[in-house]
Amino acid sequence: MAEGTPMMLQYHKIKADHPDCILFFRLGDFYEMFNEDAKTASRELELTLTSRDRTRPPEERTPMCGVPYHAAEAYISRLIAKGYKVAICEQMEDPATAKGLVDRDIIRIVTPGTVIEETMLEEGKNNFLCALCLEEEKAGLCFADLSTGEVSATGFAGPGWREHVENELGRFSPREVLLSSEAWEDPLLQDFLRSRLDCRRERGGEEAFAPGPAARAVEKQFGPGAEGLPAGPVTRCVGALMSYLYDTQKTDLSHLSSVNYYTTGEFMELDLTARRNLELTETLRGGEKKGSLLWVLDKTCTPMGHRLIRSWLERPLLSPVQIGKRQGAVADLVGDSVARQEIARELKEVTDLERLIGRVVYGTAGGRDLVSLSRGLGRLPDLRLLLSPFQSSLLSVLRESLDDLADLRGQIDAAFVEEPPFSVREGGFIRDGYDAEVDRLRGILTGGKDMVAAMEAQEKEKTGIKSLKVGFNKVFGYYIEVSKANYAQVPDTYIRKQTLVNCERFITPELKEMEHTILTAQDQLTALEYQLFCQVRQAAADRVADIQRSAAAVAQVDVLCSFARVAAENGYCMPQVDLSDVIDISEGRHPVVEKTRKGELFVPNDTHMDGKEDMVSIITGPNMAGKSTYMRQVALIVLMAQMGSFVPAKAARVGIVDRVFTRIGASDDLSAGQSTFMVEMTEVAELLKNATAKSLLILDEIGRGTSTYDGMAIARAVLEFCADRRRLGAKTLFATHYHELTDLEGEIGGVKNYNIAAKKKKDDILFLRKIVRGPAAASYGIEVAKLAGVPDKVISRAKVILDQLETEGVPLPAVSAAPEDGQFSLGDLGAQSVADRLRAVDVDTLTPIEAMNLLYEMKKEL
Repeated sequence: MAEGTPMMLQYHKIKADHPDCILFFRLGDFYEMFNEDAKTASRELELTLTSRDRTRPPEERTPMCGVPYHAAEAYISRLIAKGYKVAICEQMEDPATAKGLVDRDIIRIVTPGTVIEETMLEEGKNNFLCALCLEEEKAGLCFADLSTGEVSATGFAGPGWREHVENELGRFSPREVLLSSEAWEDPLLQDFLRSRLDCRRERGGEEAFAPGPAARAVEKQFGPGAEGLPAGPVTRCVGALMSYLYDTQKTDLSHLSSVNYYTTGEFMELDLTARRNLELTETLRGGEKKGSLLWVLDKTCTPMGHRLIRSWLERPLLSPVQIGKRQGAVADLVGDSVARQEIARELKEVTDLERLIGRVVYGTAGGRDLVSLSRGLGRLPDLRLLLSPFQSSLLSVLRESLDDLADLRGQIDAAFVEEPPFSVREGGFIRDGYDAEVDRLRGILTGGKDMVAAMEAQEKEKTGIKSLKVGFNKVFGYYIEVSKANYAQVPDTYIRKQTLVNCERFITPELKEMEHTILTAQDQLTALEYQLFCQVRQAAADRVADIQRSAAAVAQVDVLCSFARVAAENGYCMPQVDLSDVIDISEGRHPVVEKTRKGELFVPNDTHMDGKEDMVSIITGPNMAGKSTYMRQVALIVLMAQMGSFVPAKAARVGIVDRVFTRIGASDDLSAGQSTFMVEMTEVAELLKNATAKSLLILDEIGRGTSTYDGMAIARAVLEFCADRRRLGAKTLFATHYHELTDLEGEIGGVKNYNIAAKKKKDDILFLRKIVRGPAAASYGIEVAKLAGVPDKVISRAKVILDQLETEGVPLPAVSAAPEDGQFSLGDLGAQSVADRLRAVDVDTLTPIEAMNLLYEMKKEL
């Protein structure tokens, strides 16, 4: 295809306006891509790269590839998942009626942060677009989920703005971030977005982030005042985000009806390290939901509930009053298991109201979406009835918010058939009796066969040709077919249209009139059905605020029911949450570990911490005994309590914690050139700099990444800093193998020693998993090594060296390799497979002959 043709000139003009997008250029039934876009799409989508101008030399040909327009969504989804932007260029007029070149224009730009298609979204997770504005030591953040209509904004000022910004970005995990010029030029911020969040980064224009245009965009979308947004970077980022959506979406965004402005005093702040170490939403190793706290708590039944419970988990509350309202609702639901199960059954039938109304307002909803919306709203009256017996204030408020919009449902149900076709452009979805003109046109179509049959009978009688037939094809439309044997009987009024081997085909004015009536009826019917659909869709769009309010209420009821179900099934208690400095837990359990270790009895443990005599707990004991599990358990119970959930304990009192910091384990960050110790010290530095007296610190093995004396010195200095009320004075769980640190009890106020009980029997060790007062009696390192399968000879040598160190303070000289004595132990690495086979044998089901064969095979292997 020549580069200078009118169509290619049109393409290049549109492409020049969107250089950062892959341009899907509509040509007939295909979206075509050219030049570099074609090469990129060919590579990423595994499409064949072709060229139309094949008469030109290969180096002068225009590369191109294309996808069918009806299958484009799947291809766009794959490009978006890889971080690309796609501009969709449509034909703006009918090619059949266009004079000259068909007018084309961009109707939408699809980006990772603006997708609304069901196939491109994860049902239980929000899809956030973020705008970030920096202004010296001030920062503004705005997050919007176009699929649900949720918009939130916050701001930070002062020296600690960077850490707060990173924590909020980690909390929302946006797929795309729009950056002001100052933010774009910040290398640390760019590195965080690229390496930690792996999201698309977009440079926002100076105009969009400018105070004047931004304020006008905010007022245009949200009205004057806009929920009291503060001037400065917060308003600038909200306005810039709206401008970006106007530029890329080019459609109605009225479902983004309000912006929720929040401050740091409303939610507990969690950094990425704490989220990762505590495995709140995914596991450390596999990145899976199973094995996380979310996996335990999420028994929600609706897509809205799935998204909200994740949000509550990411943002625990700081207000005991708000927490108490959630607890009261959970307690009500725990107390009535029958009603709770009935509510859950009803919730399962509620469709994704948030995203359905989002597509309705956006203009991409089809007939099936509107029927699904009506079906979901139709469950709300029964849900409201099931909630009526409950007395908690929150459930009462939510019950009143469940508006089923009976008038809108009646309109949708009256207009559409129960199972509409996929496309609304082909008709067939308006119910009979809804519109008189639709019924009339359908009557013409269904009666079309009768009209054809009547005309055929009439022409047979008029001409006397018994074999005469009235037929139809797409080339000529309706025609009269007469065999050549009867050609002499054809009237003069017949107009010859086509000659075939055995027959002639004719038309008449009456036949063409009938054809016009039938064929135009179909076109008229299709157009009328679409017009009626648009009217009903607009009626639904006009009720967006009511539907969003109902959807939000459904989501909260769903999450509260999930909390209640988990509490009832697992024996959780309602914690007392107040503004004290106390964390007092009786028989606490790790919510995830007790669910993953089926068949094993989880050993509960008590915890008592305060801001006075029990501020810092030094925990010693062998590896594998459960120190890390215990410390994570305390942190998770605090988080669950501040979410409003019940907690895995016999009883609990939790004083509000503003932040949870963790320093648990480390792995070498080789790609960033950082060692284990460097990662550890960086995290410790951030922790000590940002923690307050209301924070909870979980510190595991501080200083182990360097030499013994250096590590011990650093660990003691950190511990002293945490315990000093003049410098920090925060509640701290401090696990260590430096037993010398246990001497600090009595020397520093608020420090107490605890250990994980273990029982040693000869050379074996039994972990009791119980936290008891006092330091550990021994480290049990050699016994743990033996449990792990280290060869017996290594274990024996380690004991000799340990004895020498303990008696004389110096190790024995190295020994030369001893000659083989032919003796093997099941603990040796070479015989590990035999030991594994023995462990796997089910003795109770083994027959005598199988036992003999197994013994023979193992002896042979040894």
